[in-house]
Parts: sequence; structure tokens; C-alpha cells
Amino acid sequence: MTNQRIQAHFHESAELKMRAAEALAQPIAEAVELMFLALSNGNKILACGNGGSAADCQHFAAELVGRFERERLPLPAMALTTDSSIMTAVANDYSFQEVFSKQVQAFGQSGDILLAISTSGNSSSVINAINAAAERDMRVIALTGKGGGEIEKLLTEADVHICVPHDRTARIQEVHLLTIHCLCDGIDAALFGGDTDV
Repeated sequence: MTNQRIQAHFHESAELKMRAAEALAQPIAEAVELMFLALSNGNKILACGNGGSAADCQHFAAELVGRFERERLPLPAMALTTDSSIMTAVANDYSFQEVFSKQVQAFGQSGDILLAISTSGNSSSVINAINAAAERDMRVIALTGKGGGEIEKLLTEADVHICVPHDRTARIQEVHLLTIHCLCDGIDAALFGGDTDV
């Protein structure tokens, strides 16, 4: 791999992040507000996604239950991607498409938030989780790319769609990670009653 090819990855990522900053600042701010209100009311955040998005779910939950950058009490967030017994049982006895929706039905309550992550916006297991969340009167914050796919069509005005304006999965995932850090920072800033220098 040449230095030029490596630098092209960095340049493309940086350029997308600068473009996405303008497009996504408002929906990210709206997502922070939804999450903060839910947590303030004693609700929780459930997160689901496949592959790299599954890792993002775990990263997000770890930042809330542990900490992001400031010491605070743990916040209730759960990645629905981590219990191998639940996931393999549901996939075996029903279908993989239900591995998240079954958990949303089991753990989700009115007022909770579902953080649904799919780079394509077309992941059937995530789509089913969104439908299950709607049935439980949960709000949905969706992180997508590639135009939002089928997920965009499912969301209501009460939900928040953060759609990365790009078609390349690696670049979308990079912006999703930055978005997750923005969400965690925004929640912490809301909890502490004011912004601090970044």
C-alpha cells in the first residue's frame, strides 16, 4: 500500500467529516436532547446494529455505563449485541432477523430510546427492532448512511435520523463513531448544566 493511497483515506475521511458537520449538527443536537430527557426521566437507551455497527453499540453503552470524559454516575444503556446465548437462541429458534426485536420486546418500555445503527439503512434485524420499539412507544434515534434506506421510511417526526451523506461503508462508520462521541459529550454537558471546552 502506497503512502498516497493511505493519505487518500485520511483526506476522504476528513473531507466527509467537515461536510457532515454542517448536515448532521442539528439532528445530533436533537438526539442528545431526546437521550438526556429519557435518562432524566429514569428511562434507558437500548442499542442495536450488526458487524461494525454492533461494535459501535457496545462502545456507546460502555461510555454511558462507565464514563466518557468526566466522572459521573453510571447511565442506563444496553447494547443488544452482546448476549451470545440470547442471540443464538433467537437466531436458531426463530430467525436472525428477530435477535434485536425480541430483546426490545423484553427490555424496552415506554419512554426508552432505541439507538438503531445501520450503515445501509436496510438491515432487517435493525428494522424489526425499530418496529418493536414503535409498538412499545419508544423513540428511535437512527444512525445510517447511503440515503437512509428502508429505515428512513419507518421513522416518524418524533424520531431522529442521523444519515451520513456518503455511500462508502468505512467512511460512514467513521462518522458514526464521531457521532457517538458527540452524543456522549452532549449528554455529559447536559448533565453538568453547561458546555465545557472541547
